[in-house]
Amino acid sequence: MRKKQLFLVFLLVVGGLAGRWWYSQKGERPVTYITTVVGRGPITRLVVATGTVNPVTTVQVGTYVSGPIKALFADFNSAVKKGQRVAQIDPRPFLVKVKQAEANLTTARAQVEKDQADLTFKQRALKRTRELFERNLIAKQEVEAAERDVEQALAQYHLDQARVEQNAAALEEAQVNLGYTDIVSPVDGVVVSRSVNVGQTVAASFQTPVLFLVAQDLTEMQVNTNVSESDIGLVTEGQRAFFAVDAYPERKFWGTITQVRNAPQIVQNVVTYDVVVGVDNADLALKPGMTASLSVVTAHREDVVKIPQAALRFRLPASRQEGEDPQDGANGVRPEVPGKRERMSKDSPQVWVQEAEQKLTAVSVQTGISDETFVELVTGNLKEGDMIVTGVRTAREDTPQTTLPGFGIRWRR
Repeated sequence: MRKKQLFLVFLLVVGGLAGRWWYSQKGERPVTYITTVVGRGPITRLVVATGTVNPVTTVQVGTYVSGPIKALFADFNSAVKKGQRVAQIDPRPFLVKVKQAEANLTTARAQVEKDQADLTFKQRALKRTRELFERNLIAKQEVEAAERDVEQALAQYHLDQARVEQNAAALEEAQVNLGYTDIVSPVDGVVVSRSVNVGQTVAASFQTPVLFLVAQDLTEMQVNTNVSESDIGLVTEGQRAFFAVDAYPERKFWGTITQVRNAPQIVQNVVTYDVVVGVDNADLALKPGMTASLSVVTAHREDVVKIPQAALRFRLPASRQEGEDPQDGANGVRPEVPGKRERMSKDSPQVWVQEAEQKLTAVSVQTGISDETFVELVTGNLKEGDMIVTGVRTAREDTPQTTLPGFGIRWRR
C-alpha cells in the first residue's frame, strides 16, 4: 500500500515539473515581418476574357429550290471565286417546267392572234351595219348588236393579252428556278464547311438549307469575345490585345479592338458585352473555331515605381495597434507606434515601411494602374529600395523540434 502511495507521489511530482517546463516554454512568440523591396519597371493593366477565332466574313451558301444533289464541284478548303459553280441540283424537273411554261405562252399568244382577227372582222361588220343604217335599210337594233360584238371582241383581246403576260412571267419563274439548280459562290473565298453529298436530297420548303460555308478571306481573322460589365468601361476601340490558342501555346498573337458592341448578353443574370478583335493571319496559322485566351491592354506605364498589392492589404496584428507598445522578445522587433505619424482617412491606402532597428512606419500612398500583382505608385513618401511589409511570420513557424526532458517524447513548439 505504501509503495502505491509513493508511486502516485512520484507521478504527481514528475507531472508538475513537466507542466511547469511546458508552461515556461509558452507565451508571446517573437514576430518577424515579411518584406519586399520597392522596385521600378513597366506595369500593364489587362482585361482578361475568352473568345473564339472566326473569319471576318463568313457566307452561308444555300439553295432556293429542292431536289437531289447531282454533282459537287467544291470540297473542304477549296478556293472558290465569285460566281463559280460549287454544286448542282438535278435540273430535269425544272427543265420540264420550263418547257411547259413555254408551251403555255405559245398558246396564249396564238389566242391573242385569234382575238385580233375576230376583232378586226367585227369592226368591219360594224362599219357595214352603220352604212346600211344610214341608208335606212336596217333597224337600229342591228347597229347596237354589232357594236356589242365589237366591244366583246375587244375585251376578249385584252384578256388574252393579260394571259400572255401571265404565262411569260410563269416562264421566267421556271427559268429562274432552273438557274437556281446551279449553286454558285457569292464571294471569293475558301470553303470551310460542306454539309451535303452527291445523291442527297435537299428540301427548301420552309427554310433554306445551308450547303457550304465560305470564308471570304482567311488572312484576316477576328476574335469574338464577351467582356463582363465590370470591365467593359476600360475597353475601347483601337486598344491593343494579345491572345494565345491551344494549338500554339508558346506563341502570342496580337490584334486591335475593332468594335465594342452595345447589345448586352445576359446569361444566368451575368451581363457581358461583345468585343471584336481584328487579327492579321497572313501565315494562316489561325483556324476558324479556335479558342483564344485574350488579354486586352487597357493601360501601360514604362519605368514607374511599383509596389506589391500585398503591401496595401497588410494590417498590423491586433496586439500592435495604436496605443500599445509591445516588445518582441528574442528578435527585438519594435513597430513604431502610429501616434507619431499624421492621421489618415479610413479610405486612404497606406503601406508599412520597415526602417532601421526594425521599426515600422505607415506611409500614405496614392496608387495608379494595377496588374493584379503590382500597383503603380503615383504619390507617396516611398523610393526605390525601401523595404515595405507584405506579411507577418511568427517565430513558432521556424522553431525546431524540442525533446521534453526525461521522456524522449518529441514536441513541436
